[in-house]
Amino acid sequence: MDLQAITAKAEYDFLRTDPRLGDRVILMGVCGSYGYGTNREGSDIDFRGVTLNLPSDLIGLTAFEQYEDRATDTVIYSFNKFIELVLNCNPNTIEILGLDPDQYAVLSPIGQELLDHKGLFLTKRAAVSFGHYATAQLRKLQNALARDKMPQEQREAHMLNSVRYAVENFNRQHEDWEKGEARLYIDRAETEGLESEIFMDASFRHYPIRRYNDWMNTMLNVIRDYDKIGPRNHKKDELHLNKHAMHLVRLYMMGIDILEKGELRTHRPESDLVLLRSIRDGDYMADGVLTDEFYDIVSEYQTRFEEAERVSRLPESPDMAAVSAFVESVNRRVVTGDIGSR
Repeated sequence: MDLQAITAKAEYDFLRTDPRLGDRVILMGVCGSYGYGTNREGSDIDFRGVTLNLPSDLIGLTAFEQYEDRATDTVIYSFNKFIELVLNCNPNTIEILGLDPDQYAVLSPIGQELLDHKGLFLTKRAAVSFGHYATAQLRKLQNALARDKMPQEQREAHMLNSVRYAVENFNRQHEDWEKGEARLYIDRAETEGLESEIFMDASFRHYPIRRYNDWMNTMLNVIRDYDKIGPRNHKKDELHLNKHAMHLVRLYMMGIDILEKGELRTHRPESDLVLLRSIRDGDYMADGVLTDEFYDIVSEYQTRFEEAERVSRLPESPDMAAVSAFVESVNRRVVTGDIGSR
């Protein structure tokens, strides 16, 4: 696929005319299905990239985080914003650094420097970030299937498992949970119109109110996901369910690579693509429900992910001195006009 020919089309003129883009863009590549290798005929071509901040962003009063063109589904992050995101191993952004060479439509010398420094951002934070995203994908699947296929009592039990899973993930990110405890369970409903519902017994000691608010929102967001969409007018079709299922497994694959090998590989090898395409094509869907075989696969990848986290030799967090030195080197050259000047 000729990416330069695609981005030379009129609909991508913003890349050449916007003062924050043009030759300030240091790196831009395909994302989504073309990035992962799961594309098929008719798949959209999406781009993500990085552009240098203006000098006025760095030493003046202007501010800029990202440029978005919805017509072409192109998002270009500012250099500084991109660094903030990849410091936490954000899957949607760090994957830009793991493409194959021919998947970049733009790759300047500074963009190559960024790729050369990608190891700075590969840390055990991937266990939280990729695990969180995988959990979110699983919850989307569970929510859609539970709304469409289960009676209220079974749906409540399904919801309880999702809430517990979300809370476990939250607690994994905040290790001072000894200051509070909570027990979630199902009992006869007190809310009108329900047969049973989830209850909580909890106690907190010296617990930050902002943390408590985040913790409660984690649970409430799961419940809202179940309750806000009715099956009669917002039923997810099997195609979307299969895509969610595929991306759930893909996230585990990428997370395992990072934790186990210190390797960022966005475009999946053919051995992975066989399984991913099979999931996407509905081979693990029967009568609108994902099969037990699919959940066995998920369980296997969850186990591998947890083991990769346990044995990973990656640092817990980025070397901030090294990251700062790299960012300062790039931004100093922006301010002095050595790079990014037109």
